[in-house]
This record gives sequence, C-alpha cells and structure tokens, in this order.
Amino acid sequence: MRIILSMIFVCLLASCGTANIHRYEAAQPKLDLEDYFIGTTNAWGMFQQRDGEVIKRFQVVIEGKKEAGQLVLDERFKYSDGTTQQRIWRLKKMEGGKWRGTADDVKGEAIGTVVGNTLNWRYTLLLPVDGKIIEVSMDDWMYLIDENTIINRTSMQKFGIEVGQVTIAFCRRITCSKP
Repeated sequence: MRIILSMIFVCLLASCGTANIHRYEAAQPKLDLEDYFIGTTNAWGMFQQRDGEVIKRFQVVIEGKKEAGQLVLDERFKYSDGTTQQRIWRLKKMEGGKWRGTADDVKGEAIGTVVGNTLNWRYTLLLPVDGKIIEVSMDDWMYLIDENTIINRTSMQKFGIEVGQVTIAFCRRITCSKP
C-alpha cells in the first residue's frame, strides 16, 4: 500500500511542475517556426544528468526547407566525444498553433503547441545507451529570445523521474558563426 501511495504522490508532484504554455500568449517576438527554421540554423548544446553534471556537449547545423506541405529540418550533430548523428524532423502545421512531427528516433509523433514566443514539444525519444535503446519522455520548451535566437530547455524523464536535461542555444542564418 505504501508503494502505491508513493507512486500516486510522485505522479501528483510531477503534474504540479508542468508549465502552462498559455502564459506566454502575449510574449514577443512571436515564434513562427517556418520563418525561423527555413534556411541554415546553428546550435550549441549540452546534456546534463539530473545532478547537474555535463555529460556531453554538441554542435548542430540545421538545414530547414518546406517540402510537400511540411517543414523538414535536417539536423547534423557533432558531439564532444567525436561522434556524429543525423536527425530529420518532418513537421506538419495544424490548426490553433499545433504542430505534429516525426523523426526516425522518435516513437510515434511529437506533439507541439506554439503560443507567443514559445513552443512546447512532447515526445518519446529512442535513445541509444550502452548498446541498448531506451525510451525517454521529452518535455521540450523553446523560447524565441529575439529574431535570431532561441533558447531550448528539455526535461528527459524515465518512469516519470527526471534523468537529465538538454539545453540548446539556436542562432539562425548568418548571424552566428558556423559550429
């Protein structure tokens, strides 16, 4: 019985921490994903364990284009350990600021909402760890700071417990040097 009560308490506590995207409705400048990501975007980021230790740093070059009614983002990662990765997002704009997206290492669809200067994405990432693939829930928050800069914070959870965070700074087009 204690275990069940503990699990209910953890779930209730986790739901209290969820931010409401509608609080950003008046935030400026307004985020337009297609306008921001079409062309070349450079980004720099890091993955931290839940204790704050930085495990990996990375640079990303993103090529965005409109194709068959979708926003296609070709992301090319270069990690601090010398490894590389490519992820291709296919994003479809829906009504009411909603977006749906797919990528090869995402289970099902990513579901997102843009309000004001903010995008909140939620999806399950298929993450390679020690030769295995684990499913990690991603709660991804992107904030347009100015016309050229987005700051992204992502909480990664497994079984409702945060296992780490990803922080990324995006700089579009020619305003930043190429990583």
